[in-house]
Amino acid sequence: MDPASAIDFARSAILVLLEIIAPAMITALVVGLAIGLLQALTQIQEQTLVFVPKIVATFVVLLIALPFAGEAMSGMMADIAQRIAAY
Repeated sequence: MDPASAIDFARSAILVLLEIIAPAMITALVVGLAIGLLQALTQIQEQTLVFVPKIVATFVVLLIALPFAGEAMSGMMADIAQRIAAY
């Protein structure tokens, strides 16, 4: 494997990783921001209040995005198998 194809493979792997994790990270960010705003407006300073809604929302988004993540990983594995077969 030459350096150019190794860099191309690493770039595609990072892009697949970002595609898989982006929905969960964006959900956690939005829910955390909303709960933080709610805490600031109501002056409730309970630190554990953020974790339960954020975990539940992230879990729901991961369940919804599971087929998409499986398809992205399957496509990446097919690309890896094709690269292995080419050499």
